[in-house]
Amino acid sequence: MDYQALADLLFPDVTEGREDVEARFPRRALPEGACVTRIGPSPTGFVHLGNLYNAIIGERLAHQSGGVFYLRVEDTDQKREVPGAVETVLDAMAYFGVRFDEGATAEGDNGAYGPYRQRQRKDIYHVFAKWLVEQGKAYPCFCTAEELDAVRAWQTAAKETTGYYGKYARCRDLPLETVRANLASGKPWVLRYRGETTDERIRVKDAIRGRLEMPRNNMDFVLLKSDGIPTYHFAHVVDDHLMQSTYIIRGEEWIASLPMHIELFRALGWPEPIYCHTATLVKMDGASKRKLSKRKDPELALSFYQQEGICQDAVWEFLLTLLNSNFEEWRIANPQTDYHDFPFTLEKMASSGALVDLEKLENISKEVICRMSADQVYDNWLSWCRLYQPQFAALLETYPDKTLAALNVGKGGKKPRKDLTGWKQACGFMSFYYDETFTVEEEMPPEVDEATRRAFFAGYLERYDHAADSAAWFAMVKELTGELGFAVKPKDYKKHPEDYRGSIVHTTNMLRIALTGHANAPDIWEVSHVLGEETVRARLGRYL
Repeated sequence: MDYQALADLLFPDVTEGREDVEARFPRRALPEGACVTRIGPSPTGFVHLGNLYNAIIGERLAHQSGGVFYLRVEDTDQKREVPGAVETVLDAMAYFGVRFDEGATAEGDNGAYGPYRQRQRKDIYHVFAKWLVEQGKAYPCFCTAEELDAVRAWQTAAKETTGYYGKYARCRDLPLETVRANLASGKPWVLRYRGETTDERIRVKDAIRGRLEMPRNNMDFVLLKSDGIPTYHFAHVVDDHLMQSTYIIRGEEWIASLPMHIELFRALGWPEPIYCHTATLVKMDGASKRKLSKRKDPELALSFYQQEGICQDAVWEFLLTLLNSNFEEWRIANPQTDYHDFPFTLEKMASSGALVDLEKLENISKEVICRMSADQVYDNWLSWCRLYQPQFAALLETYPDKTLAALNVGKGGKKPRKDLTGWKQACGFMSFYYDETFTVEEEMPPEVDEATRRAFFAGYLERYDHAADSAAWFAMVKELTGELGFAVKPKDYKKHPEDYRGSIVHTTNMLRIALTGHANAPDIWEVSHVLGEETVRARLGRYL
């Protein structure tokens, strides 16, 4: 076979050589040891937690080493592409604070190694595809889908490995004249890599899983589809070489394809990057674990965390606990340190399923928000409300001083309250501070009948001094509680319930419910001073 003639026949418009293309992508001027990493999402409109999980790995490796982290859109599968999906990816990453140094943006490309959208790199792939044909390492295949299905059915019936290889690769050695005639007649074709049937095994060091050993590829897999667009297998090899990626971070589902990718790097004479195959995200389903499902589990979608108002920093810290087993220990030792200062390493990553536990995320979120100042909470909460609850955002903007005062309730002391788990939850929990959203959602304690309730609130309003300090205020509450036959000390009521109508727990719960709508609420004295005397008297007066 005259491979040069075959290459010219298949790619008549390709005039550049591989050296010409490589000259357009010069070596990066980076310090020694700097990592170049990327994420390469497909524009399907669904951005999942795994995208962020892998993005954090890439971002940390690059920025901790003084390297480059970039975004490449892998849009080779046009059938699955959703309009606006690129913007969805960019918005999601921006929302969670993922910073790219270069790559695709909503306005175009940013960086010297683009285009960063694979469909725009078609001409580049064709240069290297032509070179592979010239070397006898690739060839055109004219088999139809029906013919391939028939081969697969025969292989299955014969209990042989399915695929296009060896004696089943019908187009592997077509004469040049046949190829020419097929092209002239307009027959569609794909370009296949010429695999070798061999018992050889490949050995690769995975940065997370250690040494991997598996059979070498023997399949004639597709490099270019019939529209001239490459498959992921070919595109990522070409792109990661030209963009000089040092680490390839991707899910463990790609391990099975690794022999194809290693073979392509070697066939093209390029050094292989370091592969990092991350653990699958799983959840508990009863007593067992299973992979997170797009259909069953809303928490797989990044939009879930956005819409639920889970604090961005909490999501980062939660994922860092999954990525590095020592993050929680580090956080305890460094409670006020920015998580970006955590020394992330690949060596601490586990290769087994990473458990997504929403209860744990909620607890982390409480801690993260608790560490924020009231101003930081206000700014983050308001930003989320503007996107997802504009009516509540209007309240925050109308009453900024009241909101800041409310956010400071219970913040002092050695054990500050941890009431807020996220911005959506904050809208519900903090709603009692605003007359526009205040509702009483809990019943009064059953130990207190209506007559006693009226007597308590009447006595409270008669003695209430808004200017009194918390000690004087509490002394007044205890005095009133005792006068109505309730135990001032809860332990007295527990020991001798027959001697009392209830305890101070019941009377203070009445106050909490009347003022906030809930029995579980922050300190009543502090809340009262955020609400103001007029509001306090109005809310309690409704029970007289």
